[in-house]
Amino acid sequence: MHPLVVLLNLAAAVMLLLWAVRMVRTGMERAYGSALRDALRNARGGAAGAAGAGAVLAILLQSATAVGVLAAGFAASGMLGGAIGLAALLGADLGSALVVRILALDLTALIPVLLLIGATLFLKFEARRIRQIGRIVLGIGFILLSLTMIGAATEPMRESAVLPATIRYLEGDPLTAFVVVALLTWGMHSSVAMVLLLAALALGGVLPMSAALPMLLGANFGAGLIAVWLTRDMAAEARRIPLGNLILRGSAAVLGLAAFWALNPQMPAWLGSRADIQLVNAHLLFNAAVVVLGLPFVSVVYRLTETLLPTPPEAPKPERRPRSALDRNTLALPSLALASAKRELLLMGETVEEMLRPVIDVLDESNATRIAELRALDDEVDRRQSDIKLFIAELNRGELSDEDARRSMELTDFSINLEHIGDIIAKTLLPLADKKSTEKRRFSDEGWREIRELHARVLANTHLAMNVLISGDTASARQLMLEKEAMRRLERESHERHLERLQRGNADSLATSNWHLEVVRALKEINSLLVTVAVPILEERGMILKSRLADPR
Repeated sequence: MHPLVVLLNLAAAVMLLLWAVRMVRTGMERAYGSALRDALRNARGGAAGAAGAGAVLAILLQSATAVGVLAAGFAASGMLGGAIGLAALLGADLGSALVVRILALDLTALIPVLLLIGATLFLKFEARRIRQIGRIVLGIGFILLSLTMIGAATEPMRESAVLPATIRYLEGDPLTAFVVVALLTWGMHSSVAMVLLLAALALGGVLPMSAALPMLLGANFGAGLIAVWLTRDMAAEARRIPLGNLILRGSAAVLGLAAFWALNPQMPAWLGSRADIQLVNAHLLFNAAVVVLGLPFVSVVYRLTETLLPTPPEAPKPERRPRSALDRNTLALPSLALASAKRELLLMGETVEEMLRPVIDVLDESNATRIAELRALDDEVDRRQSDIKLFIAELNRGELSDEDARRSMELTDFSINLEHIGDIIAKTLLPLADKKSTEKRRFSDEGWREIRELHARVLANTHLAMNVLISGDTASARQLMLEKEAMRRLERESHERHLERLQRGNADSLATSNWHLEVVRALKEINSLLVTVAVPILEERGMILKSRLADPR
């Protein structure tokens, strides 16, 4: 077979492996993302508990890097301690190694079954979670298929004249082998894929163990580089966790390379009978050793990262000067003036969204500074609403057509509703978050999941409402109106499930019952206020009833 064809087959198999690993991670994040994030944030049991949570998350996501970025984000927002986050990332490295160990088993017989089940779930079902489970199953099937393809692609390499010379050079230069694979792992952004690739090459007889071990250590060093690179633009608090992981894992890899260079050890027979199994077991053993030896020093290492990455002094925040789209020079031209008012409404909607988006985090972990910032945004919403009201009142002093007068009233009404949303956030949800923090209570796991889902839906409807405001699109307005019915149904179902939890005697539900109902009611009311932007559009086209009462006739 021509060498270019061999390389093409190998490259295709490696790319399939990378894509399949990403496919599993994406499916898991979309199906269970909120639950996984909550599991990491609420991990109990100190450093050991955090390491366990990190390992489980890495197994589910098939990526220690994803756990590292997640922990870094929580550390930046103050939701996760730095040393605890570092412990979670060490556990994630071990979880990632366990994934490699599982995937290295001879599971080729399962490939058709996994592909059939995964494709059926993804293509034949409409439910979002079932489709994502199908994506996960398909991804696992593709991983196994790619490993088979790698084995087949490497067979002709055994007879190549170039490859043996390259391997002999790498055997004699462990440092180069270490560096090359570290850079490749960083470039691939997946240690799982790299170690599986090395195992496949070792199984095919292409890669001798004397060259594979330095490469394995390089893969672990490169894996530590990935999260450091991905968080390079984040705050210092976020970057310290990946840096601490690189210090511990990278130091262990460098020490392992030095020991290999000095002692040139042979792989013990108890690690496995096949070369690939020996390699993945060595990978698992290495990461287990890093966890066991590194956990007692996570606090010390994190303090070192604080020295290496100090928090920069805060620059004085410039006074917020929100721009206004209202142009009084257009008052003589009603169509332009109304367009100006609509642009101001958009800015007002953006400010309301800026208040609504972080409410879920404030409800989870109250922050006095953040609450003060959100209340300042409510003042801005009030000011914009007042400016719009006065601007349209001044416009109405002139001569307007019936159509322009109607549109001006619709814009005024929607500005009032947006201002009311700001009041709900500032005067209902924020005080509730403050009280919840003061009394140190927490929602039940089921109740908190319901609140998060409702919040995400209302946030999505905020975007839809702004699109309807600009486009006046009938289909979008109808979709927004349907969301009102959906929210009414979700609120009712949430109330029923909440009552069931009270009947079961759920302690968290009993302690936060009124708060849960108040948050759900507030989110439903916010959604109803957003929907009002669609009412005039649908009424004009005769697509909405004047009353929900049935005709007595």
